[in-house]
Amino acid sequence: MHPLPDEAARLEATERWFATHGLPYFVSSGRTRARAALRPSRVVPGLVLVVLATVLVGVALAWAGSDAALAPATLLTGAGLAVAAYAIVALGARPIVAWAVGRTLGSLRQLLPTVTRALPLLLVFVTFLFINAEVWQMSASLPAGYLWLTVLLFGAMAVVFLLVRLPEEVDRVDDNVDDALLLSACRGTPLEDDAARLVADESADPARNVVLNRFERWNLLLVLIVVQGVQVLVVVASMFVFFVLFGVLTMRPEVAETWTAGSVSSVPGLPGLTAELLAVSVFLSAFSGLYFTVVAVTDDTFRGQFFTGVLAELERAIGVRAVYQELLDRRADAPGAVRG
Repeated sequence: MHPLPDEAARLEATERWFATHGLPYFVSSGRTRARAALRPSRVVPGLVLVVLATVLVGVALAWAGSDAALAPATLLTGAGLAVAAYAIVALGARPIVAWAVGRTLGSLRQLLPTVTRALPLLLVFVTFLFINAEVWQMSASLPAGYLWLTVLLFGAMAVVFLLVRLPEEVDRVDDNVDDALLLSACRGTPLEDDAARLVADESADPARNVVLNRFERWNLLLVLIVVQGVQVLVVVASMFVFFVLFGVLTMRPEVAETWTAGSVSSVPGLPGLTAELLAVSVFLSAFSGLYFTVVAVTDDTFRGQFFTGVLAELERAIGVRAVYQELLDRRADAPGAVRG
């Protein structure tokens, strides 16, 4: 079967559609770029430079602040930021982040009711912890470096938990792909007419292309991780603001001094805003983020509310990819086709 005259243009338009929907690794050029960027000859030199730079900065901060924990905290933070920057710039993950962030920020109105329904126990629990003297004593006694490391530990635990549980959600995406899903998925895309034509063609079987390769699976997994990560950051920021405002209104400096067994450091002009209050707010908001992450994936009610829309988008991507791959296979099998 010879390709239609404008089929190449439709395939190119579909590749742009993949990019704008956070799916750069659904296109062979995106996968090729990622493979090249993951070669040890490119990764190792940059990793060595990042480690050396962050170690020097961390040691300088630890010496200046008389806090040894600032060195490993700086190293871990610098390494994490470098990995994220390399993924966005070199691995071509920018479309993933852009789509996930845009989708999350565009659904903030739906996030608040979901959070308030799913996490009432968290609000009660962390508010109780906030007015607990032991929590103030522990948080206020932590040097900045150790508090920083604690926040990083909570973040690392959340990421590991997502990496363990979210692949199960990805595996469910391609379980129920049929002709109806292909037609629905391609509606409004450059392949809408092609999907109808292939579904009607008895010799075609685009549904066989739902099996994803490694890069495509990681693409879907990264979409879920970034979407969930942005939502967690929104929750963490909201909880931090709540604790700071609540503390300024209710926690008098003399009470904080009693609970921390020492003097407190107030911001000039804002006697209720103390360094101890900020430390407690940071600790509890980071803990809230870890709790929210676990509940978002394990609680059936919340998972249904949160993942329904995202998984519908991923199912649509699987359907479009199946038709797209069927067209590529037919072009490769056409007489006179040039094979790479």
